[in-house]
Amino acid sequence: MIKTQGKLDALLLVVVIVLVVFGVIMVFSASFYSTMNAEEGPYQYLMLSVQWAILGFAVMIGASFVPYRVYYALAPAFVVASIIFLLLLYTPLGEQANNATRWIRVGELTFMPGEFAKLAVIFGCAWYYTKYADKAKTFVRGFCAMAPGIVIYFYLIYKQPNLSTAIIVAFTILVIMYFAGVRIWYLIGFVIAAFLVVRNMVVTAEGEHLNRITGFLDPFSDAQGEFFQTVQGLIALGSGGLTGVGLGNSVQKAFWLPFAQNDFIFAIIGEEMGFLGCILVLIAFIVLIWRCLLIAMRNQDRFAMLTGGGVAMLFAIQVIINIGVVTSVLPPTGVTLPFISYGGNAIVLFMFLIGVMLNISRKEGPKAPSFRKRKKQQEEEAA
Repeated sequence: MIKTQGKLDALLLVVVIVLVVFGVIMVFSASFYSTMNAEEGPYQYLMLSVQWAILGFAVMIGASFVPYRVYYALAPAFVVASIIFLLLLYTPLGEQANNATRWIRVGELTFMPGEFAKLAVIFGCAWYYTKYADKAKTFVRGFCAMAPGIVIYFYLIYKQPNLSTAIIVAFTILVIMYFAGVRIWYLIGFVIAAFLVVRNMVVTAEGEHLNRITGFLDPFSDAQGEFFQTVQGLIALGSGGLTGVGLGNSVQKAFWLPFAQNDFIFAIIGEEMGFLGCILVLIAFIVLIWRCLLIAMRNQDRFAMLTGGGVAMLFAIQVIINIGVVTSVLPPTGVTLPFISYGGNAIVLFMFLIGVMLNISRKEGPKAPSFRKRKKQQEEEAA
């Protein structure tokens, strides 16, 4: 029987607090020179980051006291709302910036539907595979019922254009499907087919996606053009050495690395904190993801397990893509580093998800088997 323990996962909470505080410091450091001549002054991003962090903590604390089963009832509404928000991008409410329409603006407020979609698909998939748990292994109700959702989300987000977020949302859905018990061969077949379709879309289309995918393996081939930011990020990482040049002493942030406080903040961490600083950041994320997975595995409520697994994998996918881009392992794309990069929508979303995980951690029964063991048990029962 599930019982209320009343205790939050203290380690998860501490790690998140450390990451957020560290993020505020690094955003201030990375943005200082670029905002010196701004009307708001060099403390512009510092003040904004503090405000978003405070709001994020308030949202996290509030979410930690809301029973996670509330989201089971609201999950269909989240999915419908997320689709509506994505469609609104293609109306006059959509705001274009840097050749992309990713924001909805209402007065002074801006909102990124792509970020909300990440939340919606986690709750939506967890709801579906909890409601129809016995159908997860079937081809029609287990796989085919969810496949159109992946296509719809991917297309609406890709057309912004925002290929990176489209991939993150799609893979988050696929991972939750795997955790729910959907047969692996269905998922592998879908991924292969999707890869071929996306490859054809990118190759036949004219624009930045094709250039990025074909040229990132040798960014120095266009160091002053398409891959200027990537090259400057690599220089920053290389300049940091083992221990870094010291907090606040980055050279690359001085008008060399564009928007250093956003997607490429990991490069500034590498320059100022060195290889050891980068390793500590990676360890913090590993601990965060591990705690989310542990919370999910310890809870025998299927909705909690799938939600926790989805949250953990969302963080994992986003961290891998961000660091992969900064180190030129992956094509350059706009993905923030959770809790550290500047971005109000993202920090509030991530803190909300942590609040949900903290609430789940307070309600657990006897330790549940791992995802792999559950999958093996299901296969043995089916045989």
